Amino acid sequence: MIVLCFYNVPFYSLKTELNIPISISEAWTFFSSPKNLSKITPEQMGFIITNEPADNMFQGQIITYKVSPLLGIKINWMTEITTVKQNEYFIDEQRFGPYSLWHHRHHFYEIDGGVKMIDEVNYKLPFGFIGSIAHALFIKKKLKSIFDYREKVLLEMFGKY
Repeated sequence: MIVLCFYNVPFYSLKTELNIPISISEAWTFFSSPKNLSKITPEQMGFIITNEPADNMFQGQIITYKVSPLLGIKINWMTEITTVKQNEYFIDEQRFGPYSLWHHRHHFYEIDGGVKMIDEVNYKLPFGFIGSIAHALFIKKKLKSIFDYREKVLLEMFGKY
């Protein structure tokens, strides 16, 4: 007899680091504007903000999007900015969307001649064992490609450290 366990779903993490030659205030101004997210998201994701977020983020801010992460299928995604510490970090968490859990921390550290940015994402997928298979087959790779694209665009925009 084969029994599939759907309640013990893995928890995944992704961490990226990037140094760019801009001031902490320039970095904060760019990254704390929700409207700049589309500039650093791959075009094939079909990323569209569907509400009118404020120019500068704040704790409790809700941002809604449409994205096409797979096969051009549009899905709705809602995140909340849960924590903001100006020029240091902010956290966004999914309230509705493709993940069972999405917790994304954006850290900014002043370094000689620039800023070190660290993104840490912790996430869980829906659909139990099927979600785990999907992660192994394509979701992990897709997320990494999104952050790789982000790094490429940021280096083009701000220069290499």
